[in-house]
Amino acid sequence: MLTFHILSIFPEMFSGVFQESILKRAQENGLIKINLVNIRDYAIDKHATTDDYPFGGGPGMLMKIEPVFRAFQDVCGNAKRLPHRIFMSPRGTTLTQQKTIELSAKQEILILCGRYEGIDERIREMMIDEELSIGDYVLTGGELPAMVLVDAVSRMIPGVLGDENSFKDDSFYQGILGYPQYTRPREFQGKSVPDILLSGHHAKIESWRRKEALRLTLLNRPDLLEVLEFDDNDQKLLREIYQELR
Repeated sequence: MLTFHILSIFPEMFSGVFQESILKRAQENGLIKINLVNIRDYAIDKHATTDDYPFGGGPGMLMKIEPVFRAFQDVCGNAKRLPHRIFMSPRGTTLTQQKTIELSAKQEILILCGRYEGIDERIREMMIDEELSIGDYVLTGGELPAMVLVDAVSRMIPGVLGDENSFKDDSFYQGILGYPQYTRPREFQGKSVPDILLSGHHAKIESWRRKEALRLTLLNRPDLLEVLEFDDNDQKLLREIYQELR
């Protein structure tokens, strides 16, 4: 079982997200555990202060180190083993599918959610193993990125998804985008499901899906193709796509 320890000054933000659908079932089935920790509980003044003005001046407030340090000590001291400690930050490396696979093999993960204008730099230096970002933009806090991380990592854990092969067709899992998919009705307002998907010819269907996945990747994320090594079949499909796009 993978345990997520999430440190936040707004732990109530997570209650709805983690009590629905796949993540709810994963917890009920003992595949993941989510431990929400309120950093304010570790402040020592009567106002439960977790922020202060930055030395040297500047706009906004920073998260204080003492409450975060105490929360880390408590969580890490009670964990079965030292958690892998992550800070969700625009400064971090971009979260990828490969990273979610890597993290899904952990037993304990601690996620720190920042707030205000940032955190005391000593938190990074003393307590963080890795910084992760979900994109090149800034949010009001680390709670939403933490939700994304928990969701993305959890679905890589065996048993979390209903079909063990579901994630293997996901975008990025094989380095390219996912192929188009269709369901009933066969026709809708003049738009029809491709005939090949109704043919029952599994080999041709798989070839079509691979080709369309390559086509979508070429059109939408050509950068992904630059780092992949293609077998003879993929190279053949790419040549066909280039000819069709001329």
